[in-house]
Amino acid sequence: MYSFEPNEEQQMLMEAVGKYAIADLRPVAHEAEESRELPQKVVAKGWELGVLQASIPEAYGGFGEHSAVTGVLAAEELAFGDLAGAFAIMTPALFATPILLAGSEEQKKEYLPKIIEGQWRPYTAALIEYAFDFDPNDLRTIARKVGDGYVLNGEKAYVPFAKDAEAMIVYANLDGKTQGFIVLKNAEGLTINSEREMLMGLNALPLYRVKLDNVKVSASNRLGGASGHDFERILASMRLASAATALGVARAAFEYSRDYAKEREAFGVKIAQKQAVAFMLAEMCTEIEASRLLAWEAAWKLDQNKEDACTEAYLASTGAADMVMMVTDRAVQILGGHGYIREHPVEMWMRNGRGFAMLTGLAIV
Repeated sequence: MYSFEPNEEQQMLMEAVGKYAIADLRPVAHEAEESRELPQKVVAKGWELGVLQASIPEAYGGFGEHSAVTGVLAAEELAFGDLAGAFAIMTPALFATPILLAGSEEQKKEYLPKIIEGQWRPYTAALIEYAFDFDPNDLRTIARKVGDGYVLNGEKAYVPFAKDAEAMIVYANLDGKTQGFIVLKNAEGLTINSEREMLMGLNALPLYRVKLDNVKVSASNRLGGASGHDFERILASMRLASAATALGVARAAFEYSRDYAKEREAFGVKIAQKQAVAFMLAEMCTEIEASRLLAWEAAWKLDQNKEDACTEAYLASTGAADMVMMVTDRAVQILGGHGYIREHPVEMWMRNGRGFAMLTGLAIV
């Protein structure tokens, strides 16, 4: 039986990330959403916490071992501060973690040290596509084997920091299987829209549309080398990141609305004492705790290579997507008219929470 108690290192990491989330991310979240720009010094400070670095072995320039459980714990704390900031800090992991999990030894030695042995740099990945029936296991971006390499054609959506990325992993359909391909900056045939995506939320995170028109990729830049890789574990790690960040947003909304309800009076009593509000808060807390345990269990199973780990990760992500929508909506309701104005952050959390149904691929643990 696994433990529900984080070990000493995990606890220290959670405390450090939690303090950063409250002291640095949360204070700038509103202005960043309005101005559509995160302060780079805040992102740099989050990078210096070493969440990704601690998951990379010393052989590749890091100082730890990869753990999905640790990643889930850290991701929730970051998103508790601000979702856009959390995704920004985690963006280089979209490139580094798949290489660590599925890359060839040559790819690990070439890319991992340059990503983690310095300041935050925009390495990213492109998975999501514009389709109402988008399925990461049935992509419309196509890879064809041509000679000694591959040719990519298709279009990707919501690629973080694509405009400035040093390189990105593009996921494409190769003979019916999803495979990753390392595409370098300024590759011929790679077009990145100059205008950022316009979404309901996450406005502080620079997201771009990416088009691939006969982009040539060498065999050595196929993730895993010539033999490729198993996409299932990478997708499970993305789904766990989505579940964990949804937990962070939901917890932020719950705690804010709970504290508001304890202070706000109506007809001579605190609204937290009103049965309707108390029941809402209780249900919000229950759903958050249930989703957290599901995410933790899925992460533990992924670390232990259990057969049902990927199924559990899918359940965790879909459950968390529903949970965060309910919790953030209830938070807005509890604040009443104040919930609808931008003076309070619950309206932003609700807008961000609505996006989790389509956010798989913006973070990885």
